[in-house]
Amino acid sequence: MGKIRFAFADGSGEDEFFVLEETMINGSTYLLVTDSEEDDAECLILKETEGPVPGDSVYEIVEDETELLAVSKVFEELLEDVSIEM
Repeated sequence: MGKIRFAFADGSGEDEFFVLEETMINGSTYLLVTDSEEDDAECLILKETEGPVPGDSVYEIVEDETELLAVSKVFEELLEDVSIEM
């Protein structure tokens, strides 16, 4: 499981997450990340968007319930032994 460092867009700091899986749906890249390697860890689904500088990526937490449900089902299929609860 790879660990990635994310910087906050407002420049106030950064955080590290373990990347559990990555997928592309309808041309958008999504990451399933967690802050812990424990079995019952909390996870986030992040969506890649274009950053202010060409070539930079910005990842935003998916908050739309319909999109979140659809993407979480895809991640559950990709990771057969993982159950995502909302």
